[in-house]
This record gives sequence, C-alpha cells and structure tokens, in this order.
Amino acid sequence: MTTHDDIERVKRQEFELVLPAFDEAVAFAIGSAIRERALSEGLSLVVDLRTWDRQLFFAATPGTSSDNAEWVRRKINSVRRFQRASYRLVLERGEAPFSPQSGADPADYVIAGGGFPIRVPGAGIIGTLTISGLPGRKDHAVAVDALCDHLNKPRADYALPEVAN
Repeated sequence: MTTHDDIERVKRQEFELVLPAFDEAVAFAIGSAIRERALSEGLSLVVDLRTWDRQLFFAATPGTSSDNAEWVRRKINSVRRFQRASYRLVLERGEAPFSPQSGADPADYVIAGGGFPIRVPGAGIIGTLTISGLPGRKDHAVAVDALCDHLNKPRADYALPEVAN
C-alpha cells in the first residue's frame, strides 16, 4: 500500500468509527478495554478519552512517564485544531514539527500518531481518544482497534497494514 492508500484508510476510519453517543460510561468502557489490552500484551501506554471541555478517562500502564501525558496533550491539541486523526497529519505532512508560520507552536501541537477524533452523529467531532507510549502508527492502531471492538466492527476491515520497522 502507498501513503495515499493509508490516508484514505484513515479517512474511512474517521468517518465510519462513529460513536452513537459519548459519555462517562462509554469513555470508561473503551478506556478500560485499552488498559486491559495493554496489561495483557505488556504495552507501555497512556490512554486518555475526553470531550473538548473535560477528561473522562485516563490510565497509564507500567513503563510510561509524565512525558507520555505531555505527548497526549499535544496530540489532543492537534486533533482539535486540524479535525483529523493525528496519524493522518503524519501521513499528509511528515513528522517534522509545525513551522512558525503555521501558528501551531510545537510546545502545544505535535505531528505524531495516536490522537483519534471522537465523532458523534449530529454533533461532529466532540473530543478525542488518545494513546501515547508506542510508535505512532501503533498508538493509532490501538485506538482504532478499541473503537472497532466497542462498535462490534471487525478490526481487519479498518486496520492499516503492518509496516517493517
């Protein structure tokens, strides 16, 4: 697959992995499932689910640090500003920091995978599911897998292909 194919797949994820509703119970269910997966697979990650005005779920597994929470903050800002998955920004722009001309200060915004927009019918993008701790493509994949599981959609229908490291 090409980068273009990956971009189109991420766009499909963004527009089809839509939650019928998003509240504290949904955030807890998705976040808890991600935490349990991380513990069972030995993944060091931070998971954050939120609306734009408040955090609804946060968990960290062994091996993470305060740096991961900082990456989460910057990914959330990028998703909110650009209204797309932060990994789509990586695919569209590369991982170089935003230029000063963009007005997106690298202290507050980052181009890195792991921030996924939470979309609700009739409301649009209302928050984010954000993962930090793994390589960006894998952070993104964990978020997509969790949404697929929650929505009872086959992971394979939405997964990006594995890439060699």
